[in-house]
Amino acid sequence: MQLSCRLQPYLLWPLVAGSAAGLLLVRWLGQRRIWRRMEEARRRRGAALEHVEASVQHFRQQNLKLDAGSILSLPLMELTRKLKEGSLSPESVLYTYMGKALEVTQELNCVTDVLQECQAQLRQVEAQERRGLLYGVPVSLKDSINYKGHDSTMGLVHYLFRPMAEDGVIVQVLKAQGAIPFVKTNVPQSMLNYDCSNLIFGQTLNPHNHKKTPGGSSGGEAALIARGGSILGLGTDLGGSLRFPSAFCGICCLKTTGNRLSRQGMQTSSAGQKTVTAAAGPMARDVDSLALCMKALLCDHMFRLDPSVPPIPFRDEVYTSSYPLRIGYYETDGFMMPTPSMSRAVLETKELLEAAGHQLVAFVPPRVDYAVLDLVLQGLMADGGSTFVKKFKGDLVDPNLQAQVSMFGLPRWVKGFLSIVLWPLYPRMAKGLQKLRGVSSVQDLWQHHTAAAEYCQEFLAAWKKMELDVVLCPALSPALTIGYPGKLFVGTSYTILYNLLDFPAGVVPVTKVTEEDERKLKLREGYYMDLWDKNFTKAMEGGVGLPVAVQCVALPWQEELCLRFMKEVERLTQATRWSGRPTQQ
Repeated sequence: MQLSCRLQPYLLWPLVAGSAAGLLLVRWLGQRRIWRRMEEARRRRGAALEHVEASVQHFRQQNLKLDAGSILSLPLMELTRKLKEGSLSPESVLYTYMGKALEVTQELNCVTDVLQECQAQLRQVEAQERRGLLYGVPVSLKDSINYKGHDSTMGLVHYLFRPMAEDGVIVQVLKAQGAIPFVKTNVPQSMLNYDCSNLIFGQTLNPHNHKKTPGGSSGGEAALIARGGSILGLGTDLGGSLRFPSAFCGICCLKTTGNRLSRQGMQTSSAGQKTVTAAAGPMARDVDSLALCMKALLCDHMFRLDPSVPPIPFRDEVYTSSYPLRIGYYETDGFMMPTPSMSRAVLETKELLEAAGHQLVAFVPPRVDYAVLDLVLQGLMADGGSTFVKKFKGDLVDPNLQAQVSMFGLPRWVKGFLSIVLWPLYPRMAKGLQKLRGVSSVQDLWQHHTAAAEYCQEFLAAWKKMELDVVLCPALSPALTIGYPGKLFVGTSYTILYNLLDFPAGVVPVTKVTEEDERKLKLREGYYMDLWDKNFTKAMEGGVGLPVAVQCVALPWQEELCLRFMKEVERLTQATRWSGRPTQQ
């Protein structure tokens, strides 16, 4: 008797159906586990916020005569003076800002974690005989900056309930200077995006218009500071992650040269890539606050903790100098057409600088299209996007990142095929897809690094030929509508150029969008008239009244000169820059 090895048709369908059901069950159980972890994280945050709220209420009841409004209205320079002379106590300042942060996060959803250890640290600060430059100052931290005993999630479930073993170097230095870190703030999932949303903690809102993003990835920081819930914050910047949210929310920031401040103890979603340089930096409502923070951080303590940081103290004589500057300027990079308000902000600031005695000369940044697509995009995605996509393994993708994650995750051959199909209609988008394929060998990677270094020398040569001190240029603004950043990598061109070059750059709010700007925006077609241009215009619509900033740039290691230039811009534009509490929409 011969046995048949052939599977009978009537047995095949139950087997297929059973396998499919099994896979669906496994997937459902996995998603259920993810949702449970996210719900637990939200419960933990809620409990921490309730605990702090009770502490704040108790403090207020014990100090009924405390004028919280007067404390919150003080600039950082004035606040530190009052703290050091003793007319204000660190306790009153901390609890005032904790109370304000709670109020702001109820509106904007910007705080993700409360550093309850700050109450114990407060006692240590008050007992210090030597009072550091930031004595008694409450400081907020971006989620990705390590604080002992707390998560640095990057908005990803995988990093939940994995508390850090020690403080990052910058946190250690802040504490040594008397500052009191008290909250951590929201970021977009994975941080490689300039919106501010993740499935764990939700969407952070722009303080000026809740339909708009606060920017990212340091978006929670910017929203909190702009609404008055923090006086000083620390964030990071890989392609504009300090500058986007600061410009969108109407505050100031400084992206330093990559290694001017220690980045030990800071998380990143792109570890290992070397083409585009990440940097840390301060965020605040005015430039003097940024300078004070830099002065506090650039100290022997940081240089000892991280010997890889060049021991260059803050050069106050450069920051306080007053000699006329030779300033290069451009209102467009030739790659992404600026909004009308971006162009106007640069040109009006140029006129004010000229009237103040500075020399302004037109500057054309060389080959920005090549820098952004061939160097930046291919450098960031040298591995074809696999490192980025791997971050989402065992996680759910936030809808605001879905298009970005799906595109980066396509097989190499699919990206190549789509680039060929798109080329006749949308050559810029086609080239972007081609560069998303990454490099194919170590030799190609080395050649890419060489090309990036050669471009930096080309840019420096153009700068030196014009004998420039600094450069004035657009900062992407106003804020985009929520959901658009994940579809518009090209919007990073004005900022990410200076991560490629590793130049210090900061933003200063100088004006706000007018009705005339909005009318002109409707006529904007862009340089390529592709889907990126169309979506960019749509993303910017409805921006009347929103802050608009300019970007100030200096050569590597010249943070003090960059800040001095920013201070001059701030002073000259004081009458037109965004000020006051906006009307909510």
